Amino acid sequence: MWFRNLQLYRLGQVFDLTPETLHDRLQAQAFQGVSRMDMATSGWVPPLGRHSELLVHATDACMMICLRKGEKLMPASVVNQLLDDRVAEIEAAEAREVYRRERRRLKDEIIVDLLPRALTRHTDLFAYIDNRNGLVVVDTPMASRAEDLISQLRATLGTFKATPLEVNESAGAAMTRWLNGAAPLPGGFELGDTCELKHPDPAGGQVTIKHQDLASSEVRNHLSHGKYAVKLALAWKERLSFVLQDDLSIKRLKFEDVIRDAEADTTADDFASRFDLDFSLMTLELAAFLPQLLESLGGEALPEAA
Repeated sequence: MWFRNLQLYRLGQVFDLTPETLHDRLQAQAFQGVSRMDMATSGWVPPLGRHSELLVHATDACMMICLRKGEKLMPASVVNQLLDDRVAEIEAAEAREVYRRERRRLKDEIIVDLLPRALTRHTDLFAYIDNRNGLVVVDTPMASRAEDLISQLRATLGTFKATPLEVNESAGAAMTRWLNGAAPLPGGFELGDTCELKHPDPAGGQVTIKHQDLASSEVRNHLSHGKYAVKLALAWKERLSFVLQDDLSIKRLKFEDVIRDAEADTTADDFASRFDLDFSLMTLELAAFLPQLLESLGGEALPEAA
């Protein structure tokens, strides 16, 4: 289980539930499937899938959880075509025009009629609570999906204090200085070969640069004309590569071979053992990497109450 994207949250207090207690609490909102007449439902499922019935997978001070969302697939084009057909039938049969309010009612009736026959799509969202470092790490490229998981956890537990992690220095400003040479890259970090630059004025344009030397004059020329970095590919100690976003999210996270080799050297040959090993290796690596990333951005901006 290797995360590919990171949305980071700071715990507002020590998370004192044991894995066993957290499992019991999550069971109250375990995923029950999508009923015939529901458009979407969500609930907790075992991180190990069919290989375990536990809703929490724990290693050291980290606990992984998984939120499943089930959605009925109902393409808008299909609904709209059926609506147009029904409106045409009514207008032809009754020699009158169907107006907006009636169209909305007809559309609702079509959706209710289609629901029991619609296919269902399941998507799983993984996260782990790192109580030792006071973090929640969610594996998704979308902040809105991470918020969905945090909100569901609050609803399940009654209270769960976690806020998006913030730093003292704008990530966009720091990335811009690293690219234009105004500040050296922090120790252990190296430039990748991809960045995205944007001008504050929408008319100033936006440019994506791929597979190029980011220390080149071409990149600095864009920056000298007022653009700033919103995405930047970086590597850390030849152990991780990733794309840092100006909102502090991390995408395209890749754990390099030096880490994966540790996995290959073990005798874990069943799914559960391999999952547990991967989870341990990943959380240990991120526990070393994330503080250095935050330090490179001026350190974490802790809430005043802290």
